[in-house]
Amino acid sequence: MLLAQVRESRMSAERESMAKHPRRRTKQKNMNKINLGIIGLGGMGRHHAKSILQGDVPNCRLAAVCDGREDVLNEFPTAQKFSTCADLIASNSVDAVLIATPHYSHTTLGIEALQAGLHVLVEKPISVHKSDCERLIAARRSPDQVFAAMFNMRTSEIYGKLRHLIRTGELGQIRRIQWTVTNWFRSDAYYASGKWRATWGGEGGGVLLNQCPHQLDLWYWLFGMPSRIRAFCHMGRYHDIEVEDDVSAYFEYENGATGLFVTSTGEAPGTNRLEVSAERGRVVIENGRFLFDRNEIPTTEFSRTSSSSMKTPSVWKIEIPLAERDKPHAEIIENFGAAILDRKPLIAPAEEGIYSVELANAMLLSTFQNETIELPMNGAQYEEILKKKCTESRFQRATP
Repeated sequence: MLLAQVRESRMSAERESMAKHPRRRTKQKNMNKINLGIIGLGGMGRHHAKSILQGDVPNCRLAAVCDGREDVLNEFPTAQKFSTCADLIASNSVDAVLIATPHYSHTTLGIEALQAGLHVLVEKPISVHKSDCERLIAARRSPDQVFAAMFNMRTSEIYGKLRHLIRTGELGQIRRIQWTVTNWFRSDAYYASGKWRATWGGEGGGVLLNQCPHQLDLWYWLFGMPSRIRAFCHMGRYHDIEVEDDVSAYFEYENGATGLFVTSTGEAPGTNRLEVSAERGRVVIENGRFLFDRNEIPTTEFSRTSSSSMKTPSVWKIEIPLAERDKPHAEIIENFGAAILDRKPLIAPAEEGIYSVELANAMLLSTFQNETIELPMNGAQYEEILKKKCTESRFQRATP
């Protein structure tokens, strides 16, 4: 409901926003590059900054960087340097910011930047819980502001072709989806590398909030949102952590389709296999291959018309050729710049980032309450539970 209200109010908000921030509109005229500031120079922030400097994003200039560590700032001598986000946002030196900070601050920093009239690209997940997603999305002041999320796996040709098969009806009605993504193995040393890692207060969750937002975003992007979820999240099953590192979840859709999502950071060797069973056949995506066993006659039609009690439809075995992108993160940033400069459609609008967060939240809530969760879920209820977990946490990681 809140998202619908936000969309309805944007047209009336545009004139007010432009009056408050006229420089945002005039500065973009006749530009061929946007001036981008990167907030947060951890692993991903530095990766994005170096990618821009080496020319991977031709429509962006690294105008500013922000981090609390002076030695890290000095790695980027050609950019303006800021030790606080507020100073960068107020500096009038950038058209847009890329937020690559710890999860919880995506909301606060995103709101601050959007309210200042800047264009915003935020790393995944866009927020830790659904209610914060709604607050962040509502902070956008004008439809002229470009607000995107770093869901770079949407650029993958593998998933793009699957989406095309689904949307054109080539697969027919989907019956079952099964995604096993257990190739996220992490060692104890990984979790011990920072006190904030894999804690309710530091990350807001484990494998679902850190490693799997991309798969959960693709689940929504490809198949839409289920109507109910029953999940079993195991906390610290394989590691000395207080959050989930092993998950099995069952999804149900209103049209009768079902799904199974399995993930873990404790299995080696891991698996990444997506299987989709539909009226017109089965798709299997695994090890960089896209296999489509296409039924010559749709399953239901064959079942109703065949005189044989056990025969199955004949199939065409198809392997769909693929050409993977070399630099998917850069492609998202370039698309972000093109949306600002040329009004190109976004590959990953930030508004859609709420759905991957809701899937993760619903799986955890199902575990906490030991029950099936109906979607859309109650975001405020989950927020209160998460706050309580943060407050009551007494977790102390053992030191080697």
